[in-house]
Amino acid sequence: MTSFEHRASLQLDASNPRQPASPQQRALARAERQEHLWMLALLLPALLVVTVLLILPLCWLAFESVQTEQGFSLINYLRIFQESIYWDTFALTFKISFLVTVLSIVLGFPVAYAASRLHGFMANLILLCVILPFWTSILVRSYAWLVLLQRRGLVNQALMNLGLIDQPLNMMHNVTGTVIGTLHVMLPFMVLPLYAVMKKIPQDLLQASDSLGATPFYTLRRVFLPMAAPGIMAGSILVFVICLGFFITPELLGGGRTILVSMLVQRNVELYQAWGAASAVGLVLLLVVFLIFWGINRFIPIERILGAR
Repeated sequence: MTSFEHRASLQLDASNPRQPASPQQRALARAERQEHLWMLALLLPALLVVTVLLILPLCWLAFESVQTEQGFSLINYLRIFQESIYWDTFALTFKISFLVTVLSIVLGFPVAYAASRLHGFMANLILLCVILPFWTSILVRSYAWLVLLQRRGLVNQALMNLGLIDQPLNMMHNVTGTVIGTLHVMLPFMVLPLYAVMKKIPQDLLQASDSLGATPFYTLRRVFLPMAAPGIMAGSILVFVICLGFFITPELLGGGRTILVSMLVQRNVELYQAWGAASAVGLVLLLVVFLIFWGINRFIPIERILGAR
């Protein structure tokens, strides 16, 4: 009998309550308890960090959201569902997040595909161009877009010099500027997951499809896209969730006219000192994100999207 079979037989005997435990079974149970204690000890630092930085602040937000001058009340949550400004803000936030996610897929897919199929210097150059924005502050990049997109900026001047437009386009302090700036920040978060998945797709499968007479479009649609779907889903979830709480770029490029949920929270705190209202908005947004993850997990398991299995 092998050691694995011996251990399995000991566990089977230990599960029988009528049979007294033997010394070997007690030793096995003691070893398992020690192993569990060691695993718990290794997890304690991480659990402590999560508790202090995540769980306790969420508990504080939940407490603040139901506290008013008159005591316990759900007025902050009722206001979210009754006042149109909250509905409009949430709708605009989801609209911009969805639009940025779709554009990130459209623009990021060819870049990730080129980086995964090329080799050597060209592939490294593409990845360097994707990662390079991470070395620059988001605030600096947002101010750069202010210079580029304003009425007398470089984009409008170039279009007018080429004769494509007669008067400057309004690309600032509206949804257009917000989407452009946010897309620039979020694009690497789409390209990198796509590249990681595409790099694992064997080139032999694409060559086999070509040798069997399939057109390039058919190979892309029936072979490449299904295998790249986990990367598309992972990048989409990452971009969409980050966009829901994005603040710096929409605040600068929106000019106070494009109000997202993050700005609503900031204004409730800084202008009105309404911590309860801000806490309620933040918790509702968190609940919506959880519902999105739950809905996605119902159709495609998160473990599959993240490549765990």
